[in-house]
Amino acid sequence: MRQFFIAIFLMAIGLPAQSQTQVGFGGTPHDSSAPIEVVSDSLEVDDTNGNAIFRGNVIAVQGDLRISAAEIHVLYQTNAETDGQNDIDQVQALGGVLITRGVDAAEAETATYFVARNEMEMVGNVLVSQQSGVIAGERMLLDIATGQGTVDGRVRTTLQGANQ
Repeated sequence: MRQFFIAIFLMAIGLPAQSQTQVGFGGTPHDSSAPIEVVSDSLEVDDTNGNAIFRGNVIAVQGDLRISAAEIHVLYQTNAETDGQNDIDQVQALGGVLITRGVDAAEAETATYFVARNEMEMVGNVLVSQQSGVIAGERMLLDIATGQGTVDGRVRTTLQGANQ
């Protein structure tokens, strides 16, 4: 019984490097093959590799996934299966990142969307708002296809009761 109370105490004070919780995000499957539309104040393209940097009030939309940030970098990778055609490999969002999908929203300092893997990594003061509550931490790794993710760092959460 004493070990039970020690375990509860340790969970209550938290262990910053090992705290984790599951988070659902979006709730429905996402199509990573859909086109990505980007709107910004300016665009810079690197002619050697086709990578693009969008700056100023940037909004990128793919289906029901919406990413806004101060700056977004779109990185391409050559696809050998399509005769050397370039495919979007990563979308990196920097500065005041806000990601929405359905009624769910997440904020962070930076986010990287790995398009082929259908994964999103958010880092720095991550805050996820959902109908079921709020979760905060230092890093979130999210499977966009399933909406399942993990938040770690010093995790804080607020859960809504059944009647709310």
